[in-house]
Amino acid sequence: MNRSLLLAAPLLVLSLLGCDRPTVVNVPPSTVAVPGPAGPQGEPGNQGNTGNTGNTGSTGNTGATGNQGNDGAKGNTGSTGYTGATGATGNTGDTGYTGATGATGRTGGNTTVIVVPQPASAPRN
Repeated sequence: MNRSLLLAAPLLVLSLLGCDRPTVVNVPPSTVAVPGPAGPQGEPGNQGNTGNTGNTGSTGNTGATGNQGNDGAKGNTGSTGYTGATGATGNTGDTGYTGATGATGRTGGNTTVIVVPQPASAPRN
């Protein structure tokens, strides 16, 4: 077992050395320019001339009024419809029969009949 560890250790080191490692590139930081102190202020310049204002345009002419259109033509009068046909006169009905005369009523047998008249109806407005 001791010999196998001794042989395995150098093989492990050689296998790790054979691995591809990424290359590290160091980029130097860029230099930042720092402005120096401000110089003295210069003399003010002369004021420029005022520009010329353009001319105002003239007003356009008013257009002419158009002509009035003609009156339209009057439409035709529609035709009168036809008169319908007169229906036929109906037949005269038959004369009805006169009914038979009813039998004469019997007289009452010693009974008294009281007749109560109906009350008068209200007059119409």
